[in-house]
Amino acid sequence: MGSGIAHIAARAGHPVFLYDSRPGAAADAVASQRASFATLAQKGKLDADTAHAASAALQAVGTVEELAGAGLVIEAIIEDLTIKQELFRRLEAVTAPDCILASNTSSLSITAIASALDAPQRLAGLHFFNPAPLMALVEVVNGLATAPAVVDTLMATAQGWGKTPVRTGSTPGFIVNRVARPYYAEALRLLDEQVSDTATLDALYRDAGGFRMGPFELMDLIGHDVNFAVTSSVWRAFFHDPRFTPSLIQQELVAAGFLGRKSGRGFYDHRGGERPDVQVAPHCPAPDGIVLHGDHPATAALTARLQAHGVACQHQPADDDRLASVGSAVLYPTDGRSAAQRAASSGITDTAVLDLALDYQQASRLAMACAPHCAPAARHALTGLLQAAGIAVSRLADSPALAVMRTVAMLANEAGDAVHHGVCSAAAADTAMRLGANYPCGPLAWADRIGVATVVQVLDHLAAYYGEDRYRLSPYLRSCLLSGRPCHA
Repeated sequence: MGSGIAHIAARAGHPVFLYDSRPGAAADAVASQRASFATLAQKGKLDADTAHAASAALQAVGTVEELAGAGLVIEAIIEDLTIKQELFRRLEAVTAPDCILASNTSSLSITAIASALDAPQRLAGLHFFNPAPLMALVEVVNGLATAPAVVDTLMATAQGWGKTPVRTGSTPGFIVNRVARPYYAEALRLLDEQVSDTATLDALYRDAGGFRMGPFELMDLIGHDVNFAVTSSVWRAFFHDPRFTPSLIQQELVAAGFLGRKSGRGFYDHRGGERPDVQVAPHCPAPDGIVLHGDHPATAALTARLQAHGVACQHQPADDDRLASVGSAVLYPTDGRSAAQRAASSGITDTAVLDLALDYQQASRLAMACAPHCAPAARHALTGLLQAAGIAVSRLADSPALAVMRTVAMLANEAGDAVHHGVCSAAAADTAMRLGANYPCGPLAWADRIGVATVVQVLDHLAAYYGEDRYRLSPYLRSCLLSGRPCHA
């Protein structure tokens, strides 16, 4: 990370000094970045003069004292509070009083790091994402004692380096590592409850949710030791708040040394073995007598997709929120209740529920779950309806809010809670998750797109089903609902 940050600063025209406690590491980093600049110039991605100037701007130094003339020092060492505090005390002693000290920590408290200094107002967080030269987001973190002018300067500096900075308070996980927790946690709970397998759930998050990677393949990429440690750290820092409870499944992977790609095995075998098959419902013929209902986005998309495939359908109003019906079989959008709950409430035995999609018009796969006593003929008819619209159907075991809806609602809830507690603005939360986690949509903007009332309903139903504080509704979302204002504004 330190080498990547040096690359950014040198490319922006600053003289950059690199120091590492390990002999030769700084010189190796300089050589690596100079080679990187040369490669970029050869490929035409950087003009030759800029590449030459950036290379010349990099210099390795052998002692902390040689950093005395710096105007900004960025630390990117091991995530250990005591070691960081010790380094910053040394930096404070050798640098000028107006030199800004910044930590690239992703998980430690900026307030705690700064508490070791005589002038804690000099220190802030400047959290880059890996790989730093490519990732646009930078979290600028103010500790309790950080001077506002320091934060303003770091915001302007990051922007001048071509990054998109967001302000955040020194809270556990800052924005991205906090708000992202439900992406892993809800998928792990679905796996634990045997709702489906990892390959099928990953496919649903990608093909229906629009996420670049599913949660299980992403955890394998990050490393389970790292991901589990971050979750555990956030959980402890929030005094064991059940929203952040670590997963026993992931704990077992770490205990076994199945850390993901770097160890060759995690949820998947990365040693050349084949990936498990994604579960897809067998082909069912398009049923006769398809009726679509209401004005839900899924209804509009199904209408257009069926028509494009030459499949006849009718449109009729309905007294409830059903999407489609074929004879006695009824398909509802998930509202946070299981299909069994919906069937018991409506008295319709042949009930199925459909998961959320980022874009029902473009989704290539959707999850569906059926009530326990739904007749096979009804299940086949609703499956055939979706397949006739060009949609691969992955049937899940009946579970409240299914997969994508459950996860998106919880992401929006966590982002809303961060805003409610003054950690960041709504715009910063959405920007951070799009740029720092590559989400297809900011969680709060996504809540507005779904409808705040629907998201609130889903979360209330999840809380009632499980009876856990894990699914408690953020006051921010409740306030948005009651006031009628958008979440992401």
